[in-house]
Amino acid sequence: MKRILALVLTLMMVMGLMGGMTAASAADFTINVNIWDSNQQAGLQAIADDWTAISGVPVKIEVVNWDSYWTLLAAGAQGGKMPDVFWTHSNTVQMYMDNDLLLKLNDYIAKDGVDMSLYYEDIVALYTRSDGNIYALPKDHDTIALLYNKAIFDKYGVAYPTDDWTWEDMYEAAKKIQEAGAADGVYGMAMNTSNNQDGWYNLVYDYGAQVITDDHKGTTIGSDAGKAGMDMVRKLLTVGAPQSVVAETGTDSLFQSDKVGMITQGSWMINSFYKAEHHADYCWAALPYADVNGNGQCDDGERWSCYNGLGWAAAFNTEHPDECASLIEYFCSVDAQKKQAELGVTMAGIKGISDEFANAFPGMDVSAFTKAESFKLYFRPYTRNTVAWEDPIQQAGGFLDAWQNPADPALMATACENAQRIIEEAIAAE
Repeated sequence: MKRILALVLTLMMVMGLMGGMTAASAADFTINVNIWDSNQQAGLQAIADDWTAISGVPVKIEVVNWDSYWTLLAAGAQGGKMPDVFWTHSNTVQMYMDNDLLLKLNDYIAKDGVDMSLYYEDIVALYTRSDGNIYALPKDHDTIALLYNKAIFDKYGVAYPTDDWTWEDMYEAAKKIQEAGAADGVYGMAMNTSNNQDGWYNLVYDYGAQVITDDHKGTTIGSDAGKAGMDMVRKLLTVGAPQSVVAETGTDSLFQSDKVGMITQGSWMINSFYKAEHHADYCWAALPYADVNGNGQCDDGERWSCYNGLGWAAAFNTEHPDECASLIEYFCSVDAQKKQAELGVTMAGIKGISDEFANAFPGMDVSAFTKAESFKLYFRPYTRNTVAWEDPIQQAGGFLDAWQNPADPALMATACENAQRIIEEAIAAE
């Protein structure tokens, strides 16, 4: 009886999100959805199918690789056809919102009584324009953890990472692995420096600087604290796979090929390792911290984890705005967000659903990602036009030379100063 009642209540809740839409009026078209992560496709399609069972509107979720995704979206915005519903990201969403290229959701939110307080505030703020118009609902949030290969640590007699590790501890362990594994072509760690959120960004914050200040109008990456954080990045790169190797093979492939002992990675990538051939050897630990004051313990502000949140949005000119808004609200409802977590798709955009996600991977302890929620969390750095500075600071004239030549501390200090200038000039031009 309780199960039947729960089902009835769920159906009533979903019908409340239908905005008056009927299955009969919606049966002759399909809502096209674009995402960029194949690991999430099956789970999200299952959730979309739940909505279809009630609405009568088919949903087709298509995966487009990251680079092509933004090219196709931009082409659609410039006169082509955008997908009906799609993911948004902090890198570009400000430009799309400012140019009214996304469906405004305020009226739907008000009519259907969507409780915006359920979601992570920073993610809501990201998808809310300065005039109060909302253009996406939070799909998820993510955190970062340290992934290590027990077999490699055992082979070379190195103690496993713990949640009490500093970045110096990580460096020393990586150095031991690299020295002992040199004949086997094994590196201590690997860092893909182009993957800033799950890598070097976190050290900048741990050492007391900010890639982008809280008001989104500046940076302190060129400060002494910023240089200290990036110098630690430099040290780690000296006991890691060279950037030329990383560029050719990728950190994930190197790790799964038993060529590196450690990488840092985001919660959105758990499935890749959970389903890997040697997954029984893979373990997660908390991100290390920076013992800035040297007292041997992690104090407030010495351990940060970057977090981000994708948003579900719809095209401003979709032919089916009511149905798209309904689908978005369903994706972001409590029940669908719980199912997303339980299926191991990703962590929820609604607060308080982390345990469901942590329990989604039997045999693999992924609690390091939920523990990170008790650290200092900072939202992934962004400005109105993030790519205008994010790309240049990672290229020649920015950090590239220092990353490719990590034995030279002076190169890294100069790179921090260059990055400070690049970011400031890009923000001034926004």
